[in-house]
Amino acid sequence: MRIHLSSVLVDDQDKALRFYTEVLGFVKKTEVPLGDARWLTVVSPEDRDGTELVLEPDSHPAVKPFKEALVKDGIPFTSFAVDDVHEEYKRLRALGVRFTQEPMEMGPVTTAVFDDTCGNLIQIAHQR
Repeated sequence: MRIHLSSVLVDDQDKALRFYTEVLGFVKKTEVPLGDARWLTVVSPEDRDGTELVLEPDSHPAVKPFKEALVKDGIPFTSFAVDDVHEEYKRLRALGVRFTQEPMEMGPVTTAVFDDTCGNLIQIAHQR
């Protein structure tokens, strides 16, 4: 068994696609129209056949309070692995990304948390 798909709940699929591809560097893999929304996925350019991230519309009534509570409490919705949190932090800051947690060493793991502009906090992490 392996993870095939994971989702991030976004308030605007077009804005999310721009952020996740142009800023974070993911690559669009799938785009299928489904009424007002799309089945829209991105993947890592390093593993185009790997786990897909669905940019899932957050239109369900339960989602907004859930996302707001996570952001209010500073809890990331998901985590992405990077080779070096400090370098990725510098790169993303230069692109205007707003961080809610600067790089922090926690034992063998370094993490940082940013706002994805789509209503989520996202963690980046690497393990030494």
